[in-house]
Amino acid sequence: MSDTSTLADLMLALCAEAGPAKTLDPGDIARAFCATAGRSETWANYLQCVRDTAFALAREGRIIIYHKGIPVDPEAFRGVYRLGCPNVG
Repeated sequence: MSDTSTLADLMLALCAEAGPAKTLDPGDIARAFCATAGRSETWANYLQCVRDTAFALAREGRIIIYHKGIPVDPEAFRGVYRLGCPNVG
């Protein structure tokens, strides 16, 4: 399994665990990825990978990207963001 698919699986699991009422910081996902994958590099080295994976999952509708508490199009914003699971139901 590739790092990208492993990261995507972890990201989806963490978002599902947090539930629809909470969002996650990308840094927390990078830290969890390093811890579960036994990476020796610092978690900050994975922030771009987390961003790329999150944006790909958002384009697929599998997660939501929030900017200042508002869901945003991953192609149409810049800056700080958080991740959450889609509200279903």
